[in-house]
Amino acid sequence: MSLPTLFGIPNCDTVRKARKWLDSHGIAHDFIDLRENTPPFSLIVSWLETVGAEHLINRRSTTYKQLDEAQRDALGGDAAAELLCEHPTLIKRPVLVWQYSVSVGFSEQDFAARFNV
Repeated sequence: MSLPTLFGIPNCDTVRKARKWLDSHGIAHDFIDLRENTPPFSLIVSWLETVGAEHLINRRSTTYKQLDEAQRDALGGDAAAELLCEHPTLIKRPVLVWQYSVSVGFSEQDFAARFNV
């Protein structure tokens, strides 16, 4: 069985909480820095198909606020994956991929249920 993979940014508070939770429960995991290793286009497309743009796109981020109106509008359509590849900090964090499932964000209850702890 493969390790859970957590995608995020090391200095993000929510990502830090998720990593700390995993560590405190002895759950080994891989961590991928979205800035250093942007996920491939195909993976972002699959995330969009699985969780939807409304859950995957961080509309409260500084990056989102810096987009022009045309780019913001494109996030609701077919160009969303391209923009997320271009600007990985638009991805809401953390993204947890494990056992063919994808979840976005962190809550202790969700993680506890996913990992049966």
